[in-house]
Amino acid sequence: MVKRKIIPYNPKLKEFARQLRNDSTKTEIFLWLKLKGKQMYGYDFHRQKPIDNYILDFFCYELMLGIEVDGYSHELLEVYNKDTVKEKRMNELGISVLRFSDEQVLRDMENVLRAIELFIVEYEKHTPSPSQEGSEKCK
Repeated sequence: MVKRKIIPYNPKLKEFARQLRNDSTKTEIFLWLKLKGKQMYGYDFHRQKPIDNYILDFFCYELMLGIEVDGYSHELLEVYNKDTVKEKRMNELGISVLRFSDEQVLRDMENVLRAIELFIVEYEKHTPSPSQEGSEKCK
């Protein structure tokens, strides 16, 4: 059995995350329709997932992948700096983060999905599946 890494989160963010799910932006809903229900290679994504003292727009535990969809406010220096700190913390926890702008999601979904698929393909290349582990017999 594979032991799962425990990822810290601030329980105080649970209710806020629920609110964010209920008040999703059009762009987040658009991307969620492509990620939900294990549509991406069978991986389970969650919306507005509290991790540490932050909330990721989308998160897949198995891939240790966070996906952020940035609106126009993320172009402001103050918000950009907060994003940088958040991403650094996610990386410290072993989580990779893919960022897409609202524009990319709304106007170029094909390439957004292609970038996520590329991440998954690279992940699978370098990560043996549990069914493959130990399948090499000692000779």
